[in-house]
Formats: sequence, structure tokens, C-alpha cells
Amino acid sequence: MATTPEWVKHAIFYQVFPDRFAQSARVSKPSNLEGWLDKPTIYGFKGGDLLGVAERLDYLQDLGITAIYLNPIFQSTANHRYHTHDYYRVDPILGGDAAFRELLDEAHKRGIRIVIDGVFNHASRGFYQFSHALENGAASPYLDWFYIRGFPLHAYEGHAQYDCWWGIPALPKLNTRTPAVRAFIFDVAEHWIRFGADGWRLDVPGEIDDDAFWREFRLRVKRVNPEAYLVGEIWGEAHRWLRGDQFDAVMNYLFAKACIGFCIGERMDAVLTSGLGYSPVPVLDGRGFAAALTRLLNLYDRAIVEVQLNLLDSHDTARFLSIARGDEAALRLAVLCQMTCPGAPSVYYGDEIGMLGGKDPDCRRTFTWERERWNENLRAFYKAAIALRKRFRALRDGAFRVLDAADRWVAYLRQRDDEALVVVLNAGQQPLQLDVPLDAPVNATHGEVVLGAKGDYAVQQQRLIGVRVPAREGVVIQLC
Repeated sequence: MATTPEWVKHAIFYQVFPDRFAQSARVSKPSNLEGWLDKPTIYGFKGGDLLGVAERLDYLQDLGITAIYLNPIFQSTANHRYHTHDYYRVDPILGGDAAFRELLDEAHKRGIRIVIDGVFNHASRGFYQFSHALENGAASPYLDWFYIRGFPLHAYEGHAQYDCWWGIPALPKLNTRTPAVRAFIFDVAEHWIRFGADGWRLDVPGEIDDDAFWREFRLRVKRVNPEAYLVGEIWGEAHRWLRGDQFDAVMNYLFAKACIGFCIGERMDAVLTSGLGYSPVPVLDGRGFAAALTRLLNLYDRAIVEVQLNLLDSHDTARFLSIARGDEAALRLAVLCQMTCPGAPSVYYGDEIGMLGGKDPDCRRTFTWERERWNENLRAFYKAAIALRKRFRALRDGAFRVLDAADRWVAYLRQRDDEALVVVLNAGQQPLQLDVPLDAPVNATHGEVVLGAKGDYAVQQQRLIGVRVPAREGVVIQLC
């Protein structure tokens, strides 16, 4: 049976792309930065930093956030920092190690955990050991750190004489079968957990095709902090890594795919979902969505399901609201499902204020701190849905059961001890009035709406009678 960090099943994550979230006047900046609100480009830097995140913790706490997932923070020459130069140094543009120390300390004071991004499949041209090989060729003592096929290495032009990620010369692949490389990565993993990080999100871990490597990685990290969270970037089914001996969870893109198929449906922008790890995205009716959720919730051990990172979008996808062609109702439905399903919800920065964005780099726009630009109603909905999840434990680690589904709606039950809630999502264009079969012994005489169109409903013969759900909305009903 798998053992996973208890805190994660109760967490509300917020994903921060450090260059784009917030700036602090206390961090000095290079001169050649793009305008903060200008359209993002592939190579341009905006100058966000970690002290900017620390100074906005009150905002995140007010939203209800209890954990932050940070995209890479280590020294790099890329704005996304997946081209790691120095695994032991936080990027100076982000404020360096001192800024990360302050962010950790201030977050932990508020009960907010910090999970950082680990890029261990590949490094960069600026990585010391690779630079050594570039300078010294066949005489370098670090050749076995990489997959080198000949000289010269052609690191900037022509065909690279070494293996690199997706054929990009800037990203030489690390040879993790070399004992020195394994020792290096394991030491990095331990170092930052000792520093205070609460876990690792692991970039493209499937490309390190070595279960023994990830088993050892887990042992090293958990030895330092048994409650550290290990979540892998796997876009599909992940049984290989989720047997309790490697990762605690994966980024649940399959959940996002199901929500797009049901909540957006035929209105989705298929161009924005194409080419991603979960494409194609089929349109789902109520029964199809119910089947998809049930299947996902039965794929793995319950301890793992409860800590899956349930996201709707990320730095690698178009934003959900853009895929929905601006249909805010679709996003609200998806958020309500996200906050009432097993798994740890993850909000991509700015989704709560209505940020838009197409494919990379457009999905990495900067957060605006001018409140007149915010969608305040949407943000209020996020706060209410998050508060609901935090109020009712049944929504976090209670049992899940689909009660009924048809056409463009689905109803499910979350139950833990004496706490029971019914969630009804109506993705259709017409209002519904339903008698919902409870399909389980429930000691209740009525149901009170705790989120959505207000109402009180009688429970008769294990049925919730006369539930009204407006078109393109959802309701959550507490059984009393």
C-alpha cells in the first residue's frame, strides 16, 4: 500500500512561473527587460522574482492557497529556467538564495508549503561539466556525464554530437547511469529539501528510463523529510511510477482533459489543445464525463489518488479560459469539479482573475496587479469554491460515487462519516430539475445548497427531490 504526504490531500496549490508573477523593488534587475504587460516572447525576460512572490503571500492566503508550486528557480539563461546552469544556486535575477530563504520562511509562517521544479533529465550548455567538455573536448574528465558521440560537439550550430532533449543543442542530456551523475542529482535533491523546500515537481521524468534511479531518488528525499511531496510530469497513465516506490503523484493532465471535454465540450478551441500530451480531447456528455472521472479515481491506490495534482492548465498548455473561447461558465464548472473531486487542486497563476493565453509562450503572460484589470466576480467564485473544499473534509478525502448522469449533466456524492455532499454539474444550455438517486445509505432528511443557486430539498426514499440547476452552472448540496 502506498504512503503519501498527508498534507497534500488537504492542500490548495498555486502554480507560479517566477519570471511572470510579481516583481519586488528590493531585487536589482538587469536593464534589458521586456515591458511587464507586453506580449511575452520566447526569449524575453520580464523580471519577476521570489521576493515579489513573498510580498504577495497575503494575496495568496486570502485566495485560500496553502501550497505553491514554483517553476524552476535555479540559475539559468532561459526565462523559464529549464536550462539549468547551477543546481546549487537560485538565479540572481530571482533574488538568489537569500530571496528563496525569505520566501520559504514567510510562506511557512503562514502554513504555505513550497514545491520546487527539478530538471534532472538534461542540463544546459552553461552547466559546468558540459562547458568543461566543450572547452577540453576528448581530454575532459566529464565526458561520461553526457552521451557524447564525437568531436567537435557543435553546441551552437550544425548537428550536435551528443544526445540532447528533443534535439535542442542547448539541452544536453545527462547520463544518469554514470555513478557520479547519480550522486550529484541525489545530493541536489537532498540539499534543497534540507534548505526547506517541501517537495519536488519532476520535469519529464519518464525520459530517465530507470526505475532504480527514481526509487533511490525517493529514498534520499524521504530520508530528509518523509512528508516531502514528489510529483512527476507524466501526461498519461502512470502506473509504472505510482506503485508507492517512486512518485507520490503525477500532474493529472488526464483530469484536465476530461474537464475540457465536458465543461467546454463542442465549444473548445481544438487548435489550442492540439499537439499537447493529452490531445486529441474528445467531447464528453454527462455519462462520458462520469465514466472518465470514475476511471481516473480507480487507476491507482487511494492514497495516491488523493494527492494527484489536479490541474486545469499550466505553463505547458493554453489557458483553460482561452481553450473555452472566453466562456467563463465553462471555467466555473471545471473549477467546481476540481474543488470537489479527490486530488490536490492546482490553480495556474492568474486563472482566478480571468487571464487568457494561447500556446507557449502566450500562456506565460505576466500577472497584472492593477485590480481594475481583474475579473473580480471570477476571483470571488474561486475563493468560494476553495473555501468550500476547506470547510468540508468529505470533499478532500471522503468517498466518491457517481449518482447519476445523462445528456450534459452529472451528479456525484462525496461522503465521509456523517458528512455528505451532492455535487451536480450542468454543462447544458437548459436549466435542470432533477430527482437525484443517492444510491447509498444516507442518514438525511433534507439537503441545503452550500454553493450555487440557493435552495433546500427534501430527501425521500434515498432520493434528493426537485434539485434545480441553472444552465451552465453547478450546485453543491450538503445532506442534513
